[in-house]
Amino acid sequence: MKFFVDTAIIEDIKELNDYGLLDGVTTNPSLIAKSGRDFKEVVAEICGLVDGPVSAEVASMTYDGMIAEGEHLAAIADNVVVKLPLTLDGLKACRYFNAKGIKTNVTLCFSANQALLAAKAGATYISPFVGRLDDLNIDGMELIADIRAIYDNYGFTTEILAASIRSANHVKESAIAGADVATIPPSVIKGLANHVLTDKGLDQFAKDWAATGQSIL
Repeated sequence: MKFFVDTAIIEDIKELNDYGLLDGVTTNPSLIAKSGRDFKEVVAEICGLVDGPVSAEVASMTYDGMIAEGEHLAAIADNVVVKLPLTLDGLKACRYFNAKGIKTNVTLCFSANQALLAAKAGATYISPFVGRLDDLNIDGMELIADIRAIYDNYGFTTEILAASIRSANHVKESAIAGADVATIPPSVIKGLANHVLTDKGLDQFAKDWAATGQSIL
């Protein structure tokens, strides 16, 4: 499974990219607002940092507005993915960009039927929001599994991008359910390496090594 980081904070992206853990980046208007910086400037800087896809979201809710904004965003860098809302106008815009060879990420997906429409429109990625479904006591992972089954049934090439990831368990369960990608907050990605038994083992190794009085160098 590919890892995208869900942030617009440059320092976090640099850190994770240096670890070799990043396959791409997703942003949205809320994340850009938190950064306190100019939207297009942030997108351009991120695209220069990572080789993988960088999702940049349109703000317009109309078809014509999405086309104008999406073309503007796609011109920023070759690895920009135009992020579109899962509405009828968004799906129409998705088909337009697909015909032009511009990658798209259709976002705010909450049902298998929505995901089916996005695949038919030629979306590069579909973003089901598992955490927000869990907030309503609906199993977000069941949605991932349903989309996987539908896409596999018909050979759709749209990649399932598990979004609204809140925990390490979400990451694991998304991978088990067959998500192609998970877009994850920086703190959750770094937390995947942590385990109390790993810490305990390293502490014991360090004590045992110190007792030998040796040095490798």
